[in-house]
Amino acid sequence: MTTIHLSDGIIKDEILVVGLSHKKSKSSLTIESGDIALDTKKILATLADMGATGKADEVIKIPGTSTRLLIFTGLGEHKATFDDETLRRAAGAAARALAGNSSATFSLPAKKANAVGAVAEGALMGAYVFNKFRVDSLSDRRPSLKSVTVHSSLAQDPKAKVAVKRAAIIGDYTAIVRDLINTPPSHLTPDSFCKTFTEIVKKAGGAAAGLKVSIMTDSQLKAKGYGGITAVGQGSANPQRLLQISYRPVKAKARKTYAYVGKGITFDTGGLALKPAAGMEAMKSDMSGAAAVCAATIAIALLKLPIAIDCYAPLAENMVSDNATRPSDIITMYGGKTIEVLNPDAEGRLVLGDALVKAQENKDLDGIVDVATLTGAQVVALGTRTSAIMTNNQEFSDHFFAITKDVGEAFWPMPLPVELRASLDSPVADMANMGERMGGMMVAGLFLKEFIAPELPWLHLDIAGPAYNEGDPYGYTPVGGTGVALRSLVALAESGAIS
Repeated sequence: MTTIHLSDGIIKDEILVVGLSHKKSKSSLTIESGDIALDTKKILATLADMGATGKADEVIKIPGTSTRLLIFTGLGEHKATFDDETLRRAAGAAARALAGNSSATFSLPAKKANAVGAVAEGALMGAYVFNKFRVDSLSDRRPSLKSVTVHSSLAQDPKAKVAVKRAAIIGDYTAIVRDLINTPPSHLTPDSFCKTFTEIVKKAGGAAAGLKVSIMTDSQLKAKGYGGITAVGQGSANPQRLLQISYRPVKAKARKTYAYVGKGITFDTGGLALKPAAGMEAMKSDMSGAAAVCAATIAIALLKLPIAIDCYAPLAENMVSDNATRPSDIITMYGGKTIEVLNPDAEGRLVLGDALVKAQENKDLDGIVDVATLTGAQVVALGTRTSAIMTNNQEFSDHFFAITKDVGEAFWPMPLPVELRASLDSPVADMANMGERMGGMMVAGLFLKEFIAPELPWLHLDIAGPAYNEGDPYGYTPVGGTGVALRSLVALAESGAIS
């Protein structure tokens, strides 16, 4: 993984990254080089000749004077102070463009400690590449930028140091989430997912860091009545699991306790409601929620936050076989609710229902959050870059929504219209797993709401589109797994630590 450093000294790298903005009233460009002075007059003439615009995601490379290369990354319209997300994306775009290089110094207009952290975070996330399965073609691919130095006059500021250290943790664990999402089902099963995170927890310090792992096997799940996870996974040769990672502060009393639950379908064929072949390869990403909640929990532990977390990842492979769940089958969920399975491809809500009930056995919860690539309707409603928030508690939702803006993850609140609930009624069971097609994202949220105690603040995050980028890379976002929701989950815990 890329390493990060903070410095206010002499630039030692051969590559210097600075910002470039444009003024709205004029076509002129402005070099935004932070605390480093440059001969702007000559450089601006060169940039103008090259057609530079300073727009976001634009990266221009020219020969440097004191460095081998001078890189300009677009910041968009000129501002007296650039917000954190603008800096984060600009740093990410530059880091992507610098793949294949060993090191670079970033000097962007970061005037406060949190802005310094945003530059570090963006550079680390932008430097990500996934070459794990390349052999013959590996030599044709550029490796990630190995080392990033953030240059700032705030380098000796304790707050800036903490911000960069935090960015390193966010960068590392975002990379872990992305790696898992990008890993094909031939190499990632419910069991191997559990083993991977067991090893990650050990490396993070295990019990000494306040972390504990427990795993329920397929036979245990069936014996204890986890009908949702069992029904989804029973058609696969790779048996289902329920992974729990708990974190308790080691040297402090927990100020709040949250449960994080993430959908972990390591591959989704749709089961007997088989998906079309076109695009099915992206269904390796259907465990994005599980990866995000697990990695966020470990990151929270490494940050030593005085917050208790119970994290659950219900894991299964939704496959076609003679053992697969059939349309019209009735299953009994953990907790006793019966579900008529009208569509085996609406499987995420089934595994989540079991895990949500399990999580609420802890009666000290201050809130519960589930994260899932749950519905195609989310993409129809909000597109591929904006995730949905649904809730039973407006105050909790508003608080989380504000947090997502601060960390730069695009979310948008969506309602849970009561009139759609009746469409989930079943003539033969307590509820069906499918309802009204129009508004399907909200119908899925209403299904999950049935498993939540009314008095417990709950958030449902549908990240179906944003979890996996099938378009071009942008900012710090690569092609493939994005790691969305991890930063917001960590920030939610941080907000609880100071409230």
